Parts: sequence; structure tokens; C-alpha cells
Amino acid sequence: MHREVAMARFMVERTFPDGLEIPQSDKGAQACLSVVGTNAELGVTWVHSYVTDDHKKTFCIYDAPSPDAIRQAAKLNQLPADKITAVRVLDPYFYLASEAR
Repeated sequence: MHREVAMARFMVERTFPDGLEIPQSDKGAQACLSVVGTNAELGVTWVHSYVTDDHKKTFCIYDAPSPDAIRQAAKLNQLPADKITAVRVLDPYFYLASEAR
């Protein structure tokens, strides 16, 4: 029997005291693919990340069945997960389009 798992969206805040550097090379691509593959095993999808100018903090958007799945994936990927917050999209253009009707 196949069971659907509901996905929620989360923001994951991470701190990298020494800075996060992912080279724009085959090595960097392989590092990202490794994270994506490990995440997939737990039903976690890395959507995208925002990185501060000093590379010491990231704000990552994830789709996942639970915060615990994100914590497990972070641990397997040897990444910090300082704070996990459930979020929803607030699209200002949705309201502007509604106003035009």
C-alpha cells in the first residue's frame, strides 16, 4: 500500500563560524549532490538557500514531512541546524492581482 506523506515548508537557519565555502567546481557540485541525495532518503527536499555576505549564516528553504526529518538529514550531512521554522509563502502580487479584479 502506497501512502502519501504531507510536505510542509520550513526555513532552516544554520551558522558556520568559519564560513561556508562551496567552490563553483566539480567538487562543489558533488558536495551539493551528496546533500540532495542524503536528504531524498528521508523525504527532505532542499529548495534553495540564502547566504549572508560573510558566509557565516545561511537561511535554507526545505520541503519535508517534519522538522525531525530535517534534523536527521542535517546530522547525516554533517550540517548544523540551529533553528527550524515552519513557513508559508506570502506573495504580495497575489494581493495586487486580487485588487485589480
